[in-house]
Amino acid sequence: MRCLTFSRQTLAVFSGNDEMSATIYLDHNATTQPTPEVVAAMVDTLLHCWGNASSAHSMGGAAKSRLVKARAQVAALLGASPAEIVFTSGATESNHMAILGALTAQPGKTHIVSSTVEHPATLTLLEHLDALGFAITYLEVDGQGRLDPAQIEAALTPQTAVLSLMWANNETGVLFPIAEAAQIAKARGVWFHTDAVQAVGKLEVDARQTPFDLLSISAHKLHGPPGVGALFVRKGMVLPPLMFGHQERRRRGGTENLPGIVGFGEAAQQLGQSWRADVAHMQTLRDTFEQQLMQRFPDVRINASAAERLPNTSNFAFGHIDSEIILDRLDKAGVCASSGSACTAGGTEPSHVLSAMGQPPEAALAALRFSFGSGNSAAEIQQVLDLLQGIAEPLLHEATMTSAA
Repeated sequence: MRCLTFSRQTLAVFSGNDEMSATIYLDHNATTQPTPEVVAAMVDTLLHCWGNASSAHSMGGAAKSRLVKARAQVAALLGASPAEIVFTSGATESNHMAILGALTAQPGKTHIVSSTVEHPATLTLLEHLDALGFAITYLEVDGQGRLDPAQIEAALTPQTAVLSLMWANNETGVLFPIAEAAQIAKARGVWFHTDAVQAVGKLEVDARQTPFDLLSISAHKLHGPPGVGALFVRKGMVLPPLMFGHQERRRRGGTENLPGIVGFGEAAQQLGQSWRADVAHMQTLRDTFEQQLMQRFPDVRINASAAERLPNTSNFAFGHIDSEIILDRLDKAGVCASSGSACTAGGTEPSHVLSAMGQPPEAALAALRFSFGSGNSAAEIQQVLDLLQGIAEPLLHEATMTSAA
């Protein structure tokens, strides 16, 4: 099939946003901007390779070739074989497929072990399963958001179908001991699933080194498109499908989202080449930001600062100043940040993650999350620090005067 050739000007149009050019984006744990190469690959697929990959004719064959290539690209990022990659609509579906599949494959087992700080997509499913009569054990975290592996050993029983833990927390960036958890589960004959959405691209994630059975990943966290993800299913695992059909080796029915999958593959290939340099850059930005923030505001609270964290994530608070007030003023000044998970943004409930860490509601409602990306600059960090000083200082002064009155 013929491929389009895109000029630099065209790629700039694809990736650009004149309206957003002055925006400082610090919400990369929520989503990331697709790269120009990702967008170009997707457009080319839509224009010139729109056949069904299951069709026997030449158009179908061309589509299948792109599907095969993308599967290999995503597999390479994870140290997996292409046959171990199942394309899905995103991490939510991947998480559900892993947990529900583990239960279906082991009908005699009705127990699930997870944690109190999982992503809402997982917690909502677990609440549903609890209502259906399944037994759920939630592992607790300490005040820094850390998980003690000894809890895992104590929680697993002969009835445990699956241990499901996120690799890195989306709100605080705290890392769980995934390698150790996988080893414990393996020794006890329990399936192990990890939600690695925040970890891939920021940490070494290699299926050859860590014995997880199932792993979820999402393209839009990796400068790929939204609406596409994958579930790694280790060779030899028999995982029943959520949706029946012949696609994805009968593990996920439905015509594949080929443009999205091609974009995912392109993003995975780019990330495989750049992630180490990206991580070093993001960590420098995050550390510089936190150091200077503490210099300007000695009483600022950096949540989970003593824990091992993602290199790009900072969760902090100015006393009990409502984060929504600060975020609104930052947004008006052209800075995009958040108070936690994008799935619960704008709500009035305190973060379940910070609550699980023992913080009272007023402290949890004050938390802001800055998640840096490879495209951010040192100059942007200085600009944001100056803005924060102008926003937070009057609010803190007002709070002090109110409490003294």
